[in-house]
Amino acid sequence: MGIFSSIKNAIFGSDEAKAQEAAPAPAAPDAPAAPKPVSAVDVAARLDAMPGADKLNWRTSIVDLMKLIGVDSSYANRKELAGELGRSNYEGSAEDNIWLHKVTMQELAKNGGTVPAEFLD
Repeated sequence: MGIFSSIKNAIFGSDEAKAQEAAPAPAAPDAPAAPKPVSAVDVAARLDAMPGADKLNWRTSIVDLMKLIGVDSSYANRKELAGELGRSNYEGSAEDNIWLHKVTMQELAKNGGTVPAEFLD
C-alpha cells in the first residue's frame, strides 16, 4: 500500500471496512434489494473532527496533514508520495510541499472526497 492509500484510508476509512460495508446483507424473503446510497466524504469535516486538528495547520501544510492522520511525515515519505502523484524531482522545498498538499487534496477529490474549492486552486 502506498502513502496516498494510507492518507485516503485514514480519511475515508480503510478499504477493508468499505468492502465489509458494501457486502450485501441477507435479504428477507420476497424483499427487493435496496441499493445503498453512495455519499461523498467531506474531507475537511473529517479532518477537523480528528483529535489535534485545532493544533495543526493541516489546511496548508502537507506535514501537518500527515501528522494529523498518523502517517509518517518524513522527507522520505513525502518524496515517495510526490512520486506516486507524478513528481519525480521532489526536493522538500516549501514550493514542493505546497504542490504536494494541493495535489493530495485534488487526488482525494478524484477518489470521492468533497474538498473545499480553496484546496483545489
